[in-house]
Parts: sequence; C-alpha cells; structure tokens
Amino acid sequence: MTEWLISIEGTATGHTVALWLAIMAAFLHAVFGALQKGRHDPWLTRGAIDFAYCAMAAPFALFVVPWPEPHMWIIFLGAFLIHIVYKMLQAWAYTKGAYTVVYPVVRGTGPLFAVIGAYLIFEESFTLLQWMGVAVLLAGIFGLAIYNMIFLTAERDTLNAALAIAVLTGLFVALYTTYDAYGIRATADPFTFLAWFFMIDGLVMPFIAARRWWTMENAPALGPLMGRGVIGGLVAFMSFGAIMMATRLDKVGEAAVLRETSTVFAAIIGWVFLKETVGPRRVALMALIAAGAVIVEMGG
Repeated sequence: MTEWLISIEGTATGHTVALWLAIMAAFLHAVFGALQKGRHDPWLTRGAIDFAYCAMAAPFALFVVPWPEPHMWIIFLGAFLIHIVYKMLQAWAYTKGAYTVVYPVVRGTGPLFAVIGAYLIFEESFTLLQWMGVAVLLAGIFGLAIYNMIFLTAERDTLNAALAIAVLTGLFVALYTTYDAYGIRATADPFTFLAWFFMIDGLVMPFIAARRWWTMENAPALGPLMGRGVIGGLVAFMSFGAIMMATRLDKVGEAAVLRETSTVFAAIIGWVFLKETVGPRRVALMALIAAGAVIVEMGG
C-alpha cells in the first residue's frame, strides 16, 4: 500500500484518489464534530477520543511502521503544540454555541487561510475559476453561519463569544492543515507520520478531561463516554488520515477546500441527530457550498 501511494504522488491517479479522500474526510469530520458536540460535555468527549486513538496508534507507531527520521521529531513537536491549541479552542467553542453555528464558521475560516498557506509554503496556485469556486463555497459557509446566528434560538447569550472563538479556531485549522501537509511530506513513509502523530497527539487532552470529570457534580458514566471515545478515535483515524494522505498525493489547497464540504454533512447531522432546525434557505446555502467545491475541482 505504501509503495503504491508513493508511486501515484503528483499523477492523475493521485489526483483522483486525493479527491475521494478529501470528500471522505469531509463527511467523517462532520461526524467527528457531532460526536464531540453531542451527548457529553465536549471536553470529556475530546479526552475520551484522544485516549482511544493514542492507545490504538501506539502499537503501530512502536512496532509496525518505520521509525521517524531524526528531523521528524521537531516537526512532531510543532504539530503537537498546534493541535493542542486547536483542540482547546474547538472544545471551548462547542461549550459556547450550537453545533450548526460554530462548525460552519470554523470550517469557513480555515480553507481561505489554508489556500494562502499552500501558496506561500508549497508554491501552489489557483486558477481564476478556482478562486471563484472558493468565493462561492465561502459565501455558502458564512451565509449558513449568518442564517444560524439570526434564526437559531439556542445559546443566544453566548453567541458572540462562540463566533469569536470559532474564527480563531478556523485560523488554527488552516495552520495545522498546512503544517501537517509539510510534515507528512517530510518523511519517507506517510504512515510513519500518521501513527506517531496520533500517539503523540493523544497524550494531553485525556488528563484535562479526567480533571474536569473528577470535579463534576454529576459526572457521566465512564462506559458510554469511553464507548463514544473509541468510535470517535476510529473516525479520527479515517478522517485525519484521509485528508493528510490527500495533501501528500495532490495539492494542499484543493484538498483543504474540498474538505470544507463537511459543512453540508454537518448541517444534515445537526438536523437529523442533534434536532437543530434546517429549512429551505439553509438547504440552498448548503447547495452553494457543494457548488463551490465542484467549481474548485473542475477549475483545476
């Protein structure tokens, strides 16, 4: 598998595989966000997820994949710090605002800065048509967020704080997308980066979550919480692994934009499972997001 993936980097086949990996990552990222925002406190859920994927990744990192090259350790340190800040901000945002308000703002801020980062770091460029697609996609995402701000009644008292934190979180989404794309390209075996990343990345949040759980008056039962953590860990493997592999096989900017179709999946999940309101205007805005992603892909 590793040899085949490396062999299709930068090819037409690699482009097609990266496209489907980015779309898969979009759907799974929306599922991941719903898991974190759903039944339990977002901090506890994130801690359970990180514990699960750290434990699952450790055997692969230590005994299966090739060990990282010496220069990778400083890269892992940078990724660790960036993701810690991102996860703290994401959990904080979910405690302040509704899922269908916070998620579109986070995902809408991310791709624009990721495209700029890909241009500065990887010298990638977009055609005029692709930039039009980015504009259409962002119009749909931020239009969805504004619509939610106006008509959603839940958590109105913390809405402004939720939006501010969501924008900051989006900046860190762009930062980790670009930085991790650099990291997975810096090692010979992409699975080395993924296995070690997940093991290292899951070391902190479980302790923060455990402290929060311990001080709660009505702490949830650990069984269901850890069950959600295992599911979330598996989703994280597939979601993050897919988008990182897509950035290695093809352009970072295109993968980052295509992933933001996750906002469409998020709105559907919020409506079906979290019982958050969805109407015809929001359906139209979701269609705009999808159209923007299609334009970006066709424009390339």
